[in-house]
Amino acid sequence: MTNEFPRSLRIGLFGTGRVASQLAPALVAAGHQLAFIWSRTATAATALAATLPGTPALATLAPPLPAADVYLLAVPDAAVEPLLASVSWPEGALVAHLAGALPLSVFTALPAVRGGVLYPLQTFSPGRAIDWATVPLCVEAATPAAETVLLALADSLSRHVLQLNSAQRLKLHVAAVFANNFTNHLLGIADALLAEAALPPELLAPLVRETVDKALNNPPFTVQTGPAVRRDAPTLAAHSAALAAHPAWQALYAQLTASIQAQL
Repeated sequence: MTNEFPRSLRIGLFGTGRVASQLAPALVAAGHQLAFIWSRTATAATALAATLPGTPALATLAPPLPAADVYLLAVPDAAVEPLLASVSWPEGALVAHLAGALPLSVFTALPAVRGGVLYPLQTFSPGRAIDWATVPLCVEAATPAAETVLLALADSLSRHVLQLNSAQRLKLHVAAVFANNFTNHLLGIADALLAEAALPPELLAPLVRETVDKALNNPPFTVQTGPAVRRDAPTLAAHSAALAAHPAWQALYAQLTASIQAQL
């Protein structure tokens, strides 16, 4: 960390959702001060602020905005640009969004703002604590000075900090959707199929753990197994027939089988 700004930053936090609710206490634990928490729902901002003594909830976005070293937009992707346009930002304010798929160019319409990105590569769910030290934090900024501040902020939270441009971050976000969201959806289908057969979901746990462990320690395509790899037509046909009551899953099974075979 350089000496260009205080070790403890004053941070204005916009949002109270899954990311913000876990980021807020992590920022405080890292030694930073929350200048305010704002949410479209005032009661949500008040509730989150109440869990962090000394943190005020911002009731309105009417100017002047409370001073902060960094303003973090932990809001849904679709809300970032409308929020940027609705706030009277202080001249030269450092404003960073936390979105994986939004480019740095969303700040182009606000030349008086120093734009940036602080993207946490993790899935956030209520009731599940996140170890921020293990979360990759991806940083991008419009100016070297803004980048320095965001890198220092990221370093205070995580051991894994990367500088990525918007194109790299978008590709990473797509990869994360495949690895996380789509995988979870497939596990949901598997869970539902087991329930139909009155089988406990725990049966799949050793298989899933071994699959993930192999994929994390080898190029995943090289350790693919199953009837698609074997081109086991009778088994593939039996599986398709077993999915007849679920046409969408049946089609997905066929598409994934074709995708696996295309990699052979």
